[in-house]
Amino acid sequence: MDVEITSESPEQTIYIGRRIGQKLRGGEIIGICGPLGSGKTHLIKGIAAGARAGAPSDVNSPTFVIVNEYKGRLDLYHIDAYRLNSIAEFEMLGFDDFCYPESVVVIEWADKVESALRSTDYMRIGMEHAGATIRRIHVRNAPKYVDL
Repeated sequence: MDVEITSESPEQTIYIGRRIGQKLRGGEIIGICGPLGSGKTHLIKGIAAGARAGAPSDVNSPTFVIVNEYKGRLDLYHIDAYRLNSIAEFEMLGFDDFCYPESVVVIEWADKVESALRSTDYMRIGMEHAGATIRRIHVRNAPKYVDL
């Protein structure tokens, strides 16, 4: 399923993420792409909250540690690929170990590692600026049970 959503504020972006997170069953991989300030981390805050894997205030971008893990109804692995220089570095993180039926793997800056994701059935979310606080969110390949 492909969908385009417009968010009018950071709070609405978190709400959209929460709706996605509530529908997740486990085993999903979500790649999120977009420029700086496009709302990627806000969306992930909502996904984590919806999966009961962390309150939005507990979720932050793992820019320097690369991976944050949040436990809840589902184990959520939040990978920030911004500082990765190669697919080999991404694979050395143990990406395959994060992928199991009770987990969700969310990759921020996924465009940097998309060639490693092509063999998976991942959901791709593109985000772009459409105004000072307005964001366009393009969801591609969402499972049917994640109705937006």
